Amino acid sequence: MKRFLFAVAVLTAVCSCHAVAAALSPFESETWSIPANGVDTRILAVLKQKGIDPAYPCSDEVFIRRLYLDVIGTLPEPSGVPGFLQDDRPGKRARLIDDLLERKEYADYWTLKWCDLLRVKAEFPINLWPNAVQAYHRWIWNSVKKNRPYDEFARELLTSSGSNFRVPPVNFYRAVQSPEPPALAEAVALTLMGSRVGSWPADRRDGMAAFFSRVAFKGTDEWKEQIVQCDPAKRDPFKALLPDGTTGRVEAGVDPRVTFANWLITPENPWFTRSIVNRLWAWLLGRGIIHEPDDIRPGNQPVNPELLSYLQQELVGARYDLKHVFRLILNSRTYQQSSIARGRQEEAEALFACYSIRRLDAEVLVDALDWLGGRGQNYESRIPEPFTWIPEEQRTIELADGSITSTFLMMFGRPPRDTGLESERSTDATDAQRLFMLNSTDVYNRISRSLRLRRITMAAGGDRVKLVRGLYMTLLSREPTMAEQTKAESYWQNSKSGSNEAATDLAWALINSMEFMYRH
Repeated sequence: MKRFLFAVAVLTAVCSCHAVAAALSPFESETWSIPANGVDTRILAVLKQKGIDPAYPCSDEVFIRRLYLDVIGTLPEPSGVPGFLQDDRPGKRARLIDDLLERKEYADYWTLKWCDLLRVKAEFPINLWPNAVQAYHRWIWNSVKKNRPYDEFARELLTSSGSNFRVPPVNFYRAVQSPEPPALAEAVALTLMGSRVGSWPADRRDGMAAFFSRVAFKGTDEWKEQIVQCDPAKRDPFKALLPDGTTGRVEAGVDPRVTFANWLITPENPWFTRSIVNRLWAWLLGRGIIHEPDDIRPGNQPVNPELLSYLQQELVGARYDLKHVFRLILNSRTYQQSSIARGRQEEAEALFACYSIRRLDAEVLVDALDWLGGRGQNYESRIPEPFTWIPEEQRTIELADGSITSTFLMMFGRPPRDTGLESERSTDATDAQRLFMLNSTDVYNRISRSLRLRRITMAAGGDRVKLVRGLYMTLLSREPTMAEQTKAESYWQNSKSGSNEAATDLAWALINSMEFMYRH
């Protein structure tokens, strides 16, 4: 109970939902250090029309932590934070964005995002099996790492043929629970068009399915290997209705998937670009311009059509370079706003008048605890064969197989990867999560035995001010406020336990704070 009460006492006000009259230190700044860009002009036009004030700029302390978590799913090293905070040169935030986009962890984290959508999973009900999972994951990782143009990435998913062990993108079709054309068409629409075909007219659903009616699956002599190809016995020409209501003609001898891809991946076709820029926006800002990002339909209109159109044009103009869109969003004032709304929080978040507060992904949170505790997780899967064992030093965001999980990951909302729906992943907070974090022996042991925290204690040399600052910088990427410093020192003075246990209590309290557990 003592530790619980102390945890409550040091919870910061960062996630407060009330309006504030002035910028709140250390979470906000009074003035902007970056210019507005094309994203901001379109956001501000809507906010002005609605009479909503945008949030203040986030502070450098908030920005560095937010950016690390959003771009590479990783906490910033505390040794690097002061240099960023003290840098007074123009453009330092843009430079940090560019640096993080080139990090290996960028590929690791965004491959994780794509593996959720593409249902990368060895076991039931997807049943890719470990060999295909590893091949598929590596292909996705290489595509993200090399920043492969998105149109090329999507075309390979749609049109590839061959062994699912040797031609990884054919697993796009293998990862659909049913091999029937309507199910394949549904997966294509959901993943690459952000649309659920259940809301379409029947003739358009049937027309969409026709383009995948010749996808054939054939086994080989290698265990669990399958060949995905266009059925060679079906070569006649045909016509079918496309999702936009026009008619597409498949010529004799042509794979219908190629015809569909040629229609979908064109600069003039909004279905393709609208879906991906809306997803990127949702991944970085917490909700889509069209919300949910995989429920694009006439009855679910964008809250800011001009912004959506602008991002589409930028993507096409950049030849489908997704990092270009990342940079546009990350360098905008809209992204770099505080999470503290200057009006009603719900309305402000829906119109992007503040940054959306949300809990860390399950994989990111467990990696943060591992980073603090100095040891990783033991992941393995004895079925299906071959046996899969993950080295302890491999981070959880690098896990390829959605079947390999843990009680922690399931409790904190890791998706099962059965449908490819964005809603499979949950970042909602639950009582079970809170109780686990406050009472888990494993979490406590990682803190109390942490070499990282022990080094902070040793470096402080008995100086409580220095020790408290070291803990705050390590866990929250900032120094404590005067009130927080005073409260921590008061706890030390009144504690009957030793200095090391008091430091452990403070670290445990900070880890259980919303400021640690949430993106803000």
